[in-house]
Amino acid sequence: MGSQLFIRKPLSLLLEEMKGENRLRRILGPVQLSALGVGCIIGTGIFVLTGKAAHDTTGPALMLSFVAAGTACIFAALCYAEFASMVPVAGSAYTYAYATMGELFAWIIGWDLILEYSVASSTVAHGWSKYFQDFISILGVHVPYALSTAPFDYNTGLGKMVGTGAILDLPAILITWIVTWILVRGIRESASFNAAMVIIKVIIVFFVIVVGAFYVDPKNWVPFAPYGYSGMSFFGKTVLGQHGAGGEPLGMLAGAGIIFFAYIGFDSVSTHAEEAKNPQRDVPIGIIVSLVLCTVLYIAVAAVLTGMVPYDKLNIEAPVSDAFRQVGLPWAQFLISLGAVAGITSVLLVLMLSQPRVMLAMARDGLVPQSFFGAVHPRFRTPWKSTILTGTFVSVLAGIMPLRILAELVNIGTLLAFVIVCAAVLIMRRTNPNAARPFRCPLVPLIPILGVATCLLLMFALPTENWWRLGIWLAIGFVIYFTYGRYHSEMAKFVPQPNGGTLAPADDREPGLDP
Repeated sequence: MGSQLFIRKPLSLLLEEMKGENRLRRILGPVQLSALGVGCIIGTGIFVLTGKAAHDTTGPALMLSFVAAGTACIFAALCYAEFASMVPVAGSAYTYAYATMGELFAWIIGWDLILEYSVASSTVAHGWSKYFQDFISILGVHVPYALSTAPFDYNTGLGKMVGTGAILDLPAILITWIVTWILVRGIRESASFNAAMVIIKVIIVFFVIVVGAFYVDPKNWVPFAPYGYSGMSFFGKTVLGQHGAGGEPLGMLAGAGIIFFAYIGFDSVSTHAEEAKNPQRDVPIGIIVSLVLCTVLYIAVAAVLTGMVPYDKLNIEAPVSDAFRQVGLPWAQFLISLGAVAGITSVLLVLMLSQPRVMLAMARDGLVPQSFFGAVHPRFRTPWKSTILTGTFVSVLAGIMPLRILAELVNIGTLLAFVIVCAAVLIMRRTNPNAARPFRCPLVPLIPILGVATCLLLMFALPTENWWRLGIWLAIGFVIYFTYGRYHSEMAKFVPQPNGGTLAPADDREPGLDP
């Protein structure tokens, strides 16, 4: 069993599996790839989580939180770029891990990606609901309170969960099912459509920065860091900085762990390596440009928001549009809410499109039931069963879970994936030093080590409950793998070569064959 856990899927086999299918065309250049990254990054993070982080955790120091989170992402992005150039096929970190680290690590990342995409989709749906309600309220239409939000929330003053009096968040559930229906029917986001959505979202963001700057009062930036510049805990014990009533760490660093969600999406650039005209050059450019551009925009928006409205007066559900309402610009509130609804919808589409594809890849490898997760609709040619299951799971989470819990849970899952990817670069440089690397992560081992360290630092800054939730999720995943996946794995049909290198089928090996 031990050898199977670390069986690697050869690149030759990955390419062979794609024969007979529609190959993806290499049509994306650095501009289109950067647009894809910006399109997926700008969404709920900037329109929603800025308010929560500033209000509860950082104050105006949120500006520096974006710098800290962006720095961690740069380290991880360079490691992603190396893997994308080594395994230039459609997929995600799951595919990279299978080809480089083995089946067990592939399962861990694949199972972790399910958590990331599902909970991120739920968070985005929750953010969409709040801006949708903010938008229709301007028109004089209101969703009944019982159907407007989650039935419980975390009260930072009391340090515990409290009931809200609501039943569920109906708009979040409805948008989830609308998107699910669209995805089942096979509507895909093209690069041109995404570029149009990016333009709309960037225009709204620039509008917020430029118009909001005229209403900034520097007095609102004092104190700049009311909760301090640190905020680090270790399994529930704050070891650096202040902590809240519930023991959660407070401060600039703790805020970076929360708003890290805002950067989820840059790794989507690496999943388009097969569609890049020149992946070894264009993918790194797309990743870095989208990250740097979004970081600058995030810092500017954080500065404007906390300058327009005192941090403790920010609305944590729809902070950007509500800030303009508070300064007496209801027409701007209308425009921002409309743009946020459109922009967040596109992010939800991308996230919910990715989730079933991860399950499809795992099903083709035999790690989850092929008959269900590998089922492709005969007419729409989409993984319809797993798409419907994803929609069901996302709608339940979006309808009953509060924003605070959702955002922190997806952050710790994503950070874990980044830690593994950064560590994988170090491992691969040692175990396969001569493997083809069209793009090489610079300053190895420094960059991967800094990536692991900064991502772990942000993980430790999250409340301890998130570690328990992550542990439970991974435990469930291990049970599934060791009771089903290990016995149905397609790679179980392969055996190690005598030289311990690549693998060959057990039934038709040829002496000296090294596929």
